[in-house]
Amino acid sequence: MKNLLRISFALAVMLCVSMGARAQSGYSTGIGLRGGVASGLTIKHFIKSDAAIEGIISTNFRHRGAVITVLYEKHAPAFNARGLQWYYGLGGHVGFHDGRHYYDRGHKHYYDDRVVALGVDGVLGLEYYIRDIPFTIGADIKPYINIPYGGGFWDSALHVRYVF
Repeated sequence: MKNLLRISFALAVMLCVSMGARAQSGYSTGIGLRGGVASGLTIKHFIKSDAAIEGIISTNFRHRGAVITVLYEKHAPAFNARGLQWYYGLGGHVGFHDGRHYYDRGHKHYYDDRVVALGVDGVLGLEYYIRDIPFTIGADIKPYINIPYGGGFWDSALHVRYVF
């Protein structure tokens, strides 16, 4: 009986925490598409009422490869408009590119068969939650630095997510 009470209490706490995570953003998880310099799939999950983890799997047509990015983001209301939030955050990425098409700012090509790019990312964005249909739309800029190959770059994109 004590174990049942402990489990019930733990579930109640988890439910309260998860509902608190929805309080500011209006949703807990969103899955969608990101289109821009690097285009692909995005998923965002709120871990606190004002903090989320975003994962992006994208391709960069210029470098002909795939990149996996994970970002920690802080959210805040924007312009006192219901459903509109701005966010900022930091994270990292790992990318796998075809060496013939991968180059740095000086257009120095890397003629290796495959290039693995690790780096640090930042993000600054604005997102609007459309409550009548469970979608968000947004735009962001995402500067990043590749550590072993190349320098810094700018990525900007628009995104649409289905939220639940």
